Amino acid sequence: MRLWTLHPRHLDRPGLTGGWREALLAQAVLAGRTRGYRHHPQLERFAAHPDPLAAVGAFLTVMADEADARGYRFDRSRIDRPGPVSGVDAIPATTGQVEYEWAHLRAKLAARSPDWLARWAAEDTPEVHPLFTVEDGPLASWERP
Repeated sequence: MRLWTLHPRHLDRPGLTGGWREALLAQAVLAGRTRGYRHHPQLERFAAHPDPLAAVGAFLTVMADEADARGYRFDRSRIDRPGPVSGVDAIPATTGQVEYEWAHLRAKLAARSPDWLARWAAEDTPEVHPLFTVEDGPLASWERP
């Protein structure tokens, strides 16, 4: 499971569609509809949020917005609590986490979508998903490199 801190605009088609499915799984876990993945480290920051379902709903809403912008049709009815990021407390993310994810994504893109990677060749610092606020710090403790 990968719940990207990076803005979904950076994800290629497989990354965006896979991220959507994984975020829906995260939502099911946080809502108590599945027993698997309850202790997955990627869920820690959402589970620690004061309103986990609102946070994952805002996360999914931004992903669906990106899909719409590309002409894809993600089923928004699957979001338990859709809503704008502006109505949800931000989740902190560290510069170390963003740097790690950016390198991780670029490696994936080099292997499966070199044309998509070329779009981001000039960007050293990616945009992050608007649910997150970035502060200086190391790789997140929950990350498993």
